[in-house]
Amino acid sequence: MINNNHDIKDITLADQGRERVEWALTEMPVLREIYERFTKDRPLAGARISGCLHITTETANLARTLKAGGAELVLCASNPLSTQDDVAAALVQHYHIPTFAIRGEDAGTYYLHIAKALDHRPQLTMDDGADLVSELHKNRRDLLTEVIGGTEETTTGVLRLRAMAADKALKFPVIAVNDAMTKHLFDNRYGTGQSTLDGIIRATNILLAGKTFTVAGYGWCGRGIAMRAKGHGAHVIITEVDPLKALEAAMDGFQVLPMLVAAACSDFIITATGDKNVLDQPHFAVMKNGCVIANSGHFNVEINIPALEKMTLNKHSPRSHVEAYQLKDGREIRLLAQGRLVNLAAAEGHPATVMDMSFANQALSIAYLWQQGVNLETLVHPVPTAIDQQVATMKLAAMGINIDSLSPEQLAYLSSWKEGT
Repeated sequence: MINNNHDIKDITLADQGRERVEWALTEMPVLREIYERFTKDRPLAGARISGCLHITTETANLARTLKAGGAELVLCASNPLSTQDDVAAALVQHYHIPTFAIRGEDAGTYYLHIAKALDHRPQLTMDDGADLVSELHKNRRDLLTEVIGGTEETTTGVLRLRAMAADKALKFPVIAVNDAMTKHLFDNRYGTGQSTLDGIIRATNILLAGKTFTVAGYGWCGRGIAMRAKGHGAHVIITEVDPLKALEAAMDGFQVLPMLVAAACSDFIITATGDKNVLDQPHFAVMKNGCVIANSGHFNVEINIPALEKMTLNKHSPRSHVEAYQLKDGREIRLLAQGRLVNLAAAEGHPATVMDMSFANQALSIAYLWQQGVNLETLVHPVPTAIDQQVATMKLAAMGINIDSLSPEQLAYLSSWKEGT
């Protein structure tokens, strides 16, 4: 039975979780500085926040920062396989933040946990994938009048929210934290690149050097995955539907092919598009025996698993996070992490160093919404440039890096149209 303020796997894991949360904080100097500022200034005093996020060590430090700022916070998981159970226990036991998240929870429990987060009657929302906002608009519309605004951390979630805004369905402003320069240039590219390869290697222990490695999608996440796979010595293929991104991938030195062609020669295929059925029955039909497939997009729809099941004679699990599908023609296709986020399901997600910037953006954007949200249009908004620049400046300072500044003469030149050759 769900406790009034938590539903987690095992409270006895709390000490272990606290050790890992505090370890992650050592790699998050920007968030530490914001924590100190929030503790002093209390910019979120009285704010009720509900967050549907990946329950990881880095998220715990974001939650601690928001609480230090005066917020009353409730968390639930944004993906059934991304929860770190020891972190969930630490959030409840040591940081006194109500948390509803269990690794491996079924769909019913997942949505029950979202409902518990919404019972908090949030004035501000935080999402990884827009499930909280979606449930709020579909099933808890009585709460909408109390919501000032929200933030969204993922590409997939931003796409959903922009679709809602285009349909005039969105009822409060949302800041697209995902689109901040200090988020997608670093978190999406370097974080996803490293953590996705980490998940694949942990799950399979297969050498990547010399293998053919296909990445579906050349957005910021796909760029990062391709970069890291190339660094491991793999021959990297990119598949794309956007001609500009395909051209960029080609000029970055990658082979660009249609997925049907790439599927026939690949040893690994990783999806990172935010769309559904990127790998489908025609692709399964031509894949090499032993091909490893995985997803690094937010939802488990990029690989059409029901179509794969229909082609399967039997399946088994030779390793943790690996399901080997024996097809009726004798070939084997190896699916990682049930088609869910391989970097969080089979590994630990992004390193704290890049999440430092993402969650600094998140914390400052939430504080901005608490102060200014009532004045914003009901749209999906970018992170204010001043916040993005502030996070970058703080990160450089934490890294001990100094940069130049423009002189008054240079500033005047850049703002004038009169001076030419």
